[in-house]
Amino acid sequence: MRQIVLDTETTGLSTAQGHRIIEIGCVELVNRRLTGREFHRFLNPGREIDEGAEAVHGISLADLETAPRFPEVVDEFLEFLKDAELVIHNATFDVGFIEHELALMKHPEPTIEHHASVLDTLKLARELHPGQRNSLDALCKRYEIDASKRDVHGALIDSELLANVYLAMTGGQSSLLLDQESEAGAVSAGNHAGHDGHAVAAFEGTAALVVIDASKEEAAAHDALLEKIRKSGACAWDFD
Repeated sequence: MRQIVLDTETTGLSTAQGHRIIEIGCVELVNRRLTGREFHRFLNPGREIDEGAEAVHGISLADLETAPRFPEVVDEFLEFLKDAELVIHNATFDVGFIEHELALMKHPEPTIEHHASVLDTLKLARELHPGQRNSLDALCKRYEIDASKRDVHGALIDSELLANVYLAMTGGQSSLLLDQESEAGAVSAGNHAGHDGHAVAAFEGTAALVVIDASKEEAAAHDALLEKIRKSGACAWDFD
């Protein structure tokens, strides 16, 4: 399963007022793990940036003078998204801006559905946590995702944070590994070669594992959470 976690920054809040995308950040998940592949571009919008928007993301028009325009990166961008599921927080906003850019350049396939499907994590969060704050900041706090490096909004860092939040919401996994080096190192340190030359785990001398069964109340709460996730359609690991 290939998913692209995506975020954008813009010159303002509304395409109806002629606002444009100034940053796109995407990270790739395959089978619920970051691959290390990403797409990140700053874009010259060809117009002024609203003061309020600049206060949020900290990007000025002067920062973008030498940046490419959207049509210059669109082929690479759409190829990166091709046939994936897009994971976006408040997808209506980002998809609306992307489709606005495609329409402005008269792209032959101007809607996202031509290129990828979309999962809106804001909608998912509202189903899982009704009546609560479900901004990205609030979700990072709720799922104990470290957002300390996020001084201002940025498309790439926000997509990385959203990837962690999404995994936590849909499977209880709140930290990601770009590769298996640390895990492999831990295993190899306690392994030795067996008679057939393959590595076997050396568990001699280790303490016995203690298994604590869930109480009826805990099991019921777990089943209730699974049911909410199933209804969201995002429970990729549950095959019941």
